[in-house]
Amino acid sequence: MDVKRAGPGSAALHLADGVRLLRPDEQVFTAMLDGWRNQQLARNLSFGTVENRQRAVRAFATHAQALPWRWTPQLVDEWCTDLRAVRRVRRSTLRGYQEAVRTFCAYLTDPAYGWISECEKRFGTHPVQVVHEWNAAVHVAAAEGDPAKRAFTLDEMQALLDYADEQVTRIRAAGRKGWLPAFRDATLFKVAYGYGLRRNETRMLDVADFGRNPHADEFGEYGVLYVRHGKAMKGSPPKRRSVLTVWGWVPEILAEWIDEIRPLLAVDGNPALWPSERASRVGLAQINARLSAYRDALGLGAGLDFHSLRRSYVTHLIEAGWDPLFVQQQVGHEHASTTAIYTCVSSDFRTRTLRQALDATMDAALRPSRRAQ
Repeated sequence: MDVKRAGPGSAALHLADGVRLLRPDEQVFTAMLDGWRNQQLARNLSFGTVENRQRAVRAFATHAQALPWRWTPQLVDEWCTDLRAVRRVRRSTLRGYQEAVRTFCAYLTDPAYGWISECEKRFGTHPVQVVHEWNAAVHVAAAEGDPAKRAFTLDEMQALLDYADEQVTRIRAAGRKGWLPAFRDATLFKVAYGYGLRRNETRMLDVADFGRNPHADEFGEYGVLYVRHGKAMKGSPPKRRSVLTVWGWVPEILAEWIDEIRPLLAVDGNPALWPSERASRVGLAQINARLSAYRDALGLGAGLDFHSLRRSYVTHLIEAGWDPLFVQQQVGHEHASTTAIYTCVSSDFRTRTLRQALDATMDAALRPSRRAQ
């Protein structure tokens, strides 16, 4: 293959022609992974996605104790059996691992990249596709999440936010400096719930990401939140959206945090809304740890995680009678069916809705009789 014409990921770009390798198996596999990485980056996939896929391929190679030119579908079957029976991975995780191996094999077996001829020359065999429709998990359900995952009820949400505020008061009264991070995290949870944000969307907010809503002057400088780090799709950049403020208490807690408390924690020039005492921005692990600690202290189920704040936002707006299309646009869902999955209306809400429908039906049935009298 002409090196000058080789595209990203081609064997000719990663293995010098005619050069004898000291450890051919190991070096060729490494070159394959490097080439695949370049090919995926050329498709504008995120670095995190590429790294996770490479990690899955390495895990399969380790389990199979074989390199790609000796892989077989049977090795995939054994690996997936181990993942399910021993490691107990989730359905979506298993499918992701299989997709990584399938994509890697598709890359290796594409003649355009030259790996087939390279392996035949060096090892007398070549890679084949080992993940097929008949030995891979099928995505048949719209929602494959853990059934334990759910939204907070209104009472649970109030208890969580009250408990977070109590920890700030307790730590500050004890004279410990940890009250500032505790205050930050309590406000962070409120904002995530108040706008229905994902975890990374919340973490990546800056102070400048708020603006006025000319149709809702009562919210002042916090009438609109501009999300700049929304969930990306299929190699696209982060998806932007604007989220309108709907609850009056949100601007109040934001103003207190930004004007009074945040300056005590943030260094000059740091734009992050949630600065850390050790870094410019709070970490995801720290956010998870704090929420888990508060949840466990309240005796709430492990199915309530950070994403439950977003589920709760959707659920509570729907329960309050907000238009489903408005809610869908607020949370940035492309399809209404996705918003429906997030909606976990409470039994009390359903009971009230049923009662209202029955009362309306009964009233309509009796109204003609009343006119006749």
